[in-house]
Amino acid sequence: MAAAKFSIKTASSFFLVLYSTMILFFALPCFSSDPDPLQDFCVADLNSTTTTVNGYPCKPESQVTSSDFVFSGLVEEASTDNPEGLGVRFGNVKFFPGLNTLGLSVSRIDLAPGGIVPAHTHPRASEINYVMKGEVNVGFISTKNVLYSGVLKAGMMAVVPRGLVHYTKNVGGEKAVLLAILNCQLPGTVSLPSNIFGTKPTIPNDVLSKNFRVNQTVIANIKSKFAAI
Repeated sequence: MAAAKFSIKTASSFFLVLYSTMILFFALPCFSSDPDPLQDFCVADLNSTTTTVNGYPCKPESQVTSSDFVFSGLVEEASTDNPEGLGVRFGNVKFFPGLNTLGLSVSRIDLAPGGIVPAHTHPRASEINYVMKGEVNVGFISTKNVLYSGVLKAGMMAVVPRGLVHYTKNVGGEKAVLLAILNCQLPGTVSLPSNIFGTKPTIPNDVLSKNFRVNQTVIANIKSKFAAI
C-alpha cells in the first residue's frame, strides 16, 4: 500500500518537474546542446534504416499522434538488485521518440541505501539532478582535479557541467529517487569503471598497471569483476 501511494505521488511530481524543466531548457537558448530544430517537431522513426546524423529521421507527420508526445516510462521504480544498488529508467529519444530534435532527455534513477551511480561522464550534455526522495551526495570533478560535491535532500537539485566526471551516492537510510535531466536527446554515458576494466577487447594489463601504479595481479582481479558486464 505504501509503495502504491509513493508511486501516485511520484507520478504527479514528474509532471511538475518536467514542466519546469521544459521552460528552463526551451526558453533559454544558452542551455541548448543539440542543434536547433527547423520544424515544430520530428518524432523519431526508430525503425528507419537511413544513416542518422544528429538525430533520427522523422516519422511522416500524417502518422504522428498525441501518444507520440506522452511517455510513462519513468513512473515505475527500477530494480536496484545489482552490485551498485542502482536502477535506471531511461527517457531519451530511443525510449521516447517524441524527443527527437528537441535537445532534452530525462531519466529516473533509483538508489538503494548505500547505492551509487558510478563515476561517469556525458560527452554531449550538461545535467541537472533533481532529488525526489531520500538523501544523496552528488559530486563532479573539474579538469583541474577539484572535487565539487554536496548532500542533497528531497526538493533540491545540483548541476553537472557537460563532459565532467561525476557520481551520485545514496547517503540516507532509505531508497533515493532522482531525475537526471539533460540538455541532449541522446547524451551518451561513459561509465569509468566498466569503460576501463570491461572493454572488449580488454586494455592490456601492463598499460593499466602503469596508469594506476599497481601490479598486474591487481588489474586482473579488478577486470574479473567486470567481465560479465
